[in-house]
Amino acid sequence: MPTYLVTGATGLIGRHFVAELLARQDTERVWLLVRERSQDKLAEAARDWPNAEKTRTVLGDVREPDLGVSDEQRAELAGVDHLVHLAALYDIAADDDASIAANVDGTRHVLRLAADLGVGCLHHVSSVAVAGDHRGRFTEEMFDTGQRLVTAYHRTKFESERLVRTQTDVPWRVYRPAIVVGHSRTGEMDKIDGPYYFFAALSRLAAVPSVPLVFPDIGDTNVVPVDYVAAAMAHLVNRPGLDGRAFHLVNPSPQSAREVYNAFARAAGAPVAAGELDRRLSAPLVGLVKLAEHVPGVTIARDAVLDRLGIPPILLSTLTFQPRFDSTETRLALAGTGIDVPPLAEYAGVLWRYWREHLDPFRARRHGQRGALDGRRVVITGASSGIGRATALKVAAAGGVPLLVARREAELEEVRAEIVAAGGQAFVYPCDLTDDESVAKTVERMLVEQPGVDMLVNNAGRSIRRSVQLSYDRMHDYERAMAINYFGAVRLILGLMPHMIERRFGHVVNVSSIGVQGIAPRFSAYVASKAALDYFSRIVATETHGAGITFTTVHMPLVRTPMIRPTKIYDAFPTKSPEQAADMVLDALLRRPKHIGTPTGQMISAAYTVAPGLVDAIAYQGYRIFPDSTAAGGSGRMKIGKGDRHLGAAATALARLTRGFHW
Repeated sequence: MPTYLVTGATGLIGRHFVAELLARQDTERVWLLVRERSQDKLAEAARDWPNAEKTRTVLGDVREPDLGVSDEQRAELAGVDHLVHLAALYDIAADDDASIAANVDGTRHVLRLAADLGVGCLHHVSSVAVAGDHRGRFTEEMFDTGQRLVTAYHRTKFESERLVRTQTDVPWRVYRPAIVVGHSRTGEMDKIDGPYYFFAALSRLAAVPSVPLVFPDIGDTNVVPVDYVAAAMAHLVNRPGLDGRAFHLVNPSPQSAREVYNAFARAAGAPVAAGELDRRLSAPLVGLVKLAEHVPGVTIARDAVLDRLGIPPILLSTLTFQPRFDSTETRLALAGTGIDVPPLAEYAGVLWRYWREHLDPFRARRHGQRGALDGRRVVITGASSGIGRATALKVAAAGGVPLLVARREAELEEVRAEIVAAGGQAFVYPCDLTDDESVAKTVERMLVEQPGVDMLVNNAGRSIRRSVQLSYDRMHDYERAMAINYFGAVRLILGLMPHMIERRFGHVVNVSSIGVQGIAPRFSAYVASKAALDYFSRIVATETHGAGITFTTVHMPLVRTPMIRPTKIYDAFPTKSPEQAADMVLDALLRRPKHIGTPTGQMISAAYTVAPGLVDAIAYQGYRIFPDSTAAGGSGRMKIGKGDRHLGAAATALARLTRGFHW
């Protein structure tokens, strides 16, 4: 009864290959070499294996001499019948150093261990990439034909196969899979690779009206499902008399690029290609595209578009194969087993559905059927009252799930209860945004408890209305304003940003101030802290653009909340209600524009750009007309109360002219 030592058992091919070995009645033992950090991944894979009790774990790493296997386990492995080497770096975009360490050095270490253990046969999983740019028929007997190897992956797979062929006395067999996609029945796939890189673009094309397309004839490719590769290998590994040979695990009928596109376009609901542009016409067009890469700016623009779609630029040079892979010997060895490559059109829909549900890097951008906020987890700071509370209620009514943040837990629970009573859902996260540890723990708890965090509303803030003449000995005013309005918001953004980048979606709404758009006397602490957050977000938005992270700044006018209550003159000012302010925030969440404000704010901003001196003069008059409040340490000589609105004519006119502005 045969025994096996398998490297790379946690990879896509490895998981299915091991399952095939364990399903065989004559398998005695399967040793699995895994890195220590991959043990959980191995345990997860083993849940789907038959007869998993026949497996044993060997801790090691192919990049280490002797694979890092202990002397004790080497003694147990001595004389194993089959060493199947699957571990490799399967990444067309990887650099030379990483590819050499995994593919070349790893294979060299495996060869030494195979010789030391005296294994019956070494089975090396190579790739059709070894054929490089060879033109024409490439048989299973062919290897070095002087072909050009265009990427680090091509070069290192060629070199590792060369080592197997020339640097060992152990009997060997080589397997060269084509482009391996997911399982033809379940769609299971472990990463974005090969045609999957183009699925995001196909998904966007689904929104394009169905129009007749003509696809350029750019050549053929070769796609096979992982279940075919695993089943074929399990049979070939155990069939006697095949040592010293290579096997092409490919589709015997190569698929044209148009055929592959149409198979997945139908699954995606995208327009299909009704015809094909003859290769004689396609070749000059392809040549022009390649020449255009040398025009300044073209490559930058191309790469920017590809980055938005998650497509490595190197992939464009490996879309199709120059060689045509002959698999005659493989098909003869598999004759009568029923192990065949199914037509891609039969299982493309299965692959598409699995990708859409599990692998789509942009799937976090999809929302529920009820609208843009349906199912979205939205963090709202300052949610216990005012704008934050009103926003939470509106988000919940729109189908979102508010994650309520503020210091006072009891008040947050009241908001949550109101949302639940209305049929919504919300979660409470008490937090002090000025404390690093508190924010870190809150973010950690959110990411554990929630399936994802989609959006963040930085609403919590502190307003300080005090002239600079009253602030000479009050540096703490500026520190307090920055602590919550700037640093508190930044802490939360930085805490959630890695999660958002990983999901390639996130939206941040910063509730700023209309004062940032103009010159607001007495708000040097408050407006400066808001302006800092505005520019922080502008800069970070450029760095996270490719990851799908967006920012909206809401330059909020004066809102009647508890924050403005100490300033009694505001009792006589025109203001928005918290509900009206929440409508602006909701608009920011739904449309995700760069900026939301008021006509007044835009007018003041434009005026300062055109005539800053005039705006300064008007602001100075506002500074003279509206005094410091008693709460700020002023005289409070202008007695303005709820029933005592005694603004002078000039003050009344200015308040109305600059409706919603902070004076």
